Amino acid sequence: MDGDVIVITEFMDEAAVHSLKDHFPARYDPGLADRQSEIAAYGQNVRALVVRNRTQVTASLLDALPSLECVGRLGVGLDNIDLEACKDRGIAVYPATGANSLSVAEYVITGALVLLRQSWFVTPQMIAGEWPRQSAGAGNELAGKTLGLVGFGLIARDLAQRATALGMDVIASDPFDAADDPASGEAKSVDLPTVYAKADVISLHVPLTKATHHLIDDDALAQMKPGAILVNAARGGVVSEPAVAKALSSGQLGGAALDTFETEPLTAEAAAVFEGVPNLILTPHIAGVSTEANSRVSAMTANTVLAHLTRQD
Repeated sequence: MDGDVIVITEFMDEAAVHSLKDHFPARYDPGLADRQSEIAAYGQNVRALVVRNRTQVTASLLDALPSLECVGRLGVGLDNIDLEACKDRGIAVYPATGANSLSVAEYVITGALVLLRQSWFVTPQMIAGEWPRQSAGAGNELAGKTLGLVGFGLIARDLAQRATALGMDVIASDPFDAADDPASGEAKSVDLPTVYAKADVISLHVPLTKATHHLIDDDALAQMKPGAILVNAARGGVVSEPAVAKALSSGQLGGAALDTFETEPLTAEAAAVFEGVPNLILTPHIAGVSTEANSRVSAMTANTVLAHLTRQD
């Protein structure tokens, strides 16, 4: 068949790319996420599109790829993919469910440890010749604290197991899943206000929808325990960034680790709200992207895409 059958628009593990190329003509161009208008030009013969979270899979893009049969998502979030448009056109969507759960769980645990302990924020003082032993030793341990999970899917369940092993109590709120079912580990099912009121560390695990947009706003932050830690490795729009910045500055929040943002990539203008804000960790949407997770996600996506294309042949 002439032309590319598979187009990969964002970074993918090299071994997985080669496995796709071994079976079908494939174009790997991880810069296409920054040149999305070019994707449609690959046109008539493209049967599979492989993306991460930045490529916008819109109805108009689908119309420009009339042979498209499936979209492989290198990750689990689907808010960049028009699912209704895919359904209407009979296009299958394959997220890499579970492949990066461990990476995200470790990110949340690490962020909570660093923000509770706070010892790692004194490096500039140490370099300046100071010895801030009293302030650096005034942090808190993770064990004995309560982890509150907002959403209780696969990643949250993996996190609950690891947090319990570290001595945390775990509570979870999810309108669709019972946190006290046999698969939940040690998490106790509670309502959302209880998570806000009782958790020392709150981790978000919800998709971005109309209902969850700015779920964490001034009102939600005011309901949280003074000094609580917030970790968002879900979707940026779930959090009101100005509200979080204000809560950190006032001390209502004890710390925050934000991996996702309403504007991605985060611009200097969008990041200005965080200028001078204390006890804050910002990372560029990488909670689910470790070397090992990238290998697992890429392999799973390549396998599901190949299974679809070979089944259709």
